[in-house]
Formats: sequence, C-alpha cells, structure tokens
Amino acid sequence: MGSSVATIVGVPKETLAGEKRVAASPDSVKKLKDKGFTVRVEKGAGARANFPDELLQAAGAELVDDAWKGAHVVLKVRPPSLDECAKLDAGALLVSLVQTHLNPDVPAAVAKAKASLLALEKIPRVTRAQKMDVLSSQANLSGYRAVIEAAEEMQGFFGPQVTAAGATPPAKV
Repeated sequence: MGSSVATIVGVPKETLAGEKRVAASPDSVKKLKDKGFTVRVEKGAGARANFPDELLQAAGAELVDDAWKGAHVVLKVRPPSLDECAKLDAGALLVSLVQTHLNPDVPAAVAKAKASLLALEKIPRVTRAQKMDVLSSQANLSGYRAVIEAAEEMQGFFGPQVTAAGATPPAKV
C-alpha cells in the first residue's frame, strides 16, 4: 500500500444462516471515511440489520458485489468459512470473531492466503481495549435476550401486578 492510496476496508455479507448482524453501520462507515479509509460494503450486507444499501451509501460506503476483492482490511461478525478465507488478498487483514476452538482450521487458511488475522475474542479484556471487547457486549445482549425468551415461555407475570381484582407476586426465575 502506498501512502497516497487509501486503505480499503471490505465489509462482506454474513453467510451464516439466520445471522442478522453486519460488521459496519452507517455511523461506523462515516467514521472510517472521515479517517481517510475507502469503505466497500457488499450489496445487501446490512439489510438484515436494518441498514439498507441506501443508508450505507449515504454514509460514504461504496456498494460492491464482492467486498473481499481488493480489500486491505476485511471486517466480519461471524467466523469466516474456509472458502471465505481463500478470498483474502495477500497482505490483507481479517478482523472477525474466529472461535478457534470451533474453527481450528481458520488460522491456517488465513496464513495460506498470505493474510493476517485479528481474532476479536482474543483481545484481552482490559480497560485500554474496552472499545474492542466484543465478548462483554455480546454476553450482555445474550443475557437480555434470554430474559425476553424466558418471559415468552413463562405463564404469568415477571413483575408483581396489583389490580382491583387482586395481586400476583413477582416471578422467580
């Protein structure tokens, strides 16, 4: 990369069935653009996260058919498949959850592509790296979602209810 060429950040569509997240939002695209990065987002990548192409483009993203091609940095949410690792350009950096205990072949596949890997879950959970702590934020969301799911399954009320007809005690969960 020459100093006169902007670093290209690629944001591909997540391929895992049911995954609704995307690695960039209109706000993060704008921040990257303001820092001089070129941001290329795969068409439709943000749709399931309620970030339609138009919003990402308005924030400064270039919409592309293949966000892996030509990217110096690739941002993903879910661990990459081995096929996705093979799409990395030599010298590129993949920033993603990797979960090597579940995906032990990913680091070797990235190395085979002559690329580098930053496994987000391996970043130490210390104050200096707090903005990159994906484990705590996702655990917080998972815990919140667990309560919502439990409320859906439970018969009765979570909180105490006092009505003219009587009172019910709070649930014990």
